[in-house]
Amino acid sequence: MAVNLLDLDAQSLTAFLEGAGEKPFRAKQVMRWVHRNGVSEVEKMTDISKSLREKLISLSEIRLPNVVSDSTSSDGTRKWLLDVGTGNSVETVFIPEQNRGTLCVSSQAGCALDCQFCSTGKQGFNRNLTTAEIIGQLWLASASLGGLSRRLPLSDEDRSGDGIEVVGKVISNVVMMGMGEPLLNYENVVPALRLMLDDNAYGLSRRRVTLSTSGIVPAIDRLRDDCPVALAVSLHASSDTLRDVLMPINRKYPLRELLASCVRYLDRAPRDFVTFEYVMLDGVNDSDLSARELIALLAEIPCKINLIPFNPFPQSSFKRSPSERIRSFSELLNAAGIVTTTRKTRGGDIDAACGQLAGMIKDRTRRVIRLARDTGATS
Repeated sequence: MAVNLLDLDAQSLTAFLEGAGEKPFRAKQVMRWVHRNGVSEVEKMTDISKSLREKLISLSEIRLPNVVSDSTSSDGTRKWLLDVGTGNSVETVFIPEQNRGTLCVSSQAGCALDCQFCSTGKQGFNRNLTTAEIIGQLWLASASLGGLSRRLPLSDEDRSGDGIEVVGKVISNVVMMGMGEPLLNYENVVPALRLMLDDNAYGLSRRRVTLSTSGIVPAIDRLRDDCPVALAVSLHASSDTLRDVLMPINRKYPLRELLASCVRYLDRAPRDFVTFEYVMLDGVNDSDLSARELIALLAEIPCKINLIPFNPFPQSSFKRSPSERIRSFSELLNAAGIVTTTRKTRGGDIDAACGQLAGMIKDRTRRVIRLARDTGATS
């Protein structure tokens, strides 16, 4: 079976080419063609030898996910639905802003964690995406939005070395915040992260690649050692009692263990803080008491908090906290010295907002069947 070159980071590609009798430096050439130049046909790799091109044609392929649909919101947010086979489709979202463009990438077809406020979690789980399917989302978005052909100045907080980095014409940041829990697909996610960071591929800085996790503690520790990028943690509650309900993973890795892993991560993190994400649910976790509990919980951890207005989806009983309540909650946190921002809701008219991604999943967990039974729904 042909090897998909999108599955290979620098180390794996070097080993693959050495096995074909090629010198290690050839890996850099091939990576530049595939990722930096966005070439999907080996014949177009004009600066490598004919013999190597023939080997690549014989032994490998560049296979991308098929685009099922491509939608653009009234606010400019763009969403791709990508076919990843076996009846499954995942979603990738590009969010344009004045000073940056952020691509939200999926890591699994569905999600097994069943967070109560997340549409993806209600779809059940089918499988992990391959490295090719993960990095293929960045490849396709880069091709659609303009490629990887210019250098942009860094902000002061991102500046290092020569103060420039190779990024897409519009994609300046990548966040692993799409469908799935990335740290439950560790073996495929980390090579994809390495490609995002590699100067011969996408050349993004570690500060501009963010992985969001629900709190898989052992994998947070592994990531710190293997490939530390910016870390965002889905918190969403100020106590174990509530988080156990909202996020069942908390029963395995409670807040005390999770927050300790965040402190350990900071030893090698590219930023000197962890971002905590907190969805605002009306009457559930948005009281002044919850804010004060959150302040006490995070008092010793360098962090920022990103408040996320809840985005409704079918099968959810939650409501978004009123704007005034979100504002008051934010003011309490900021007054306590915790930098707090409120995420803008983007792409809601195409179901591309935070928590709304669902794709099309052939559920192996039978969660959809159980949900239909429990709610009295019929097919």
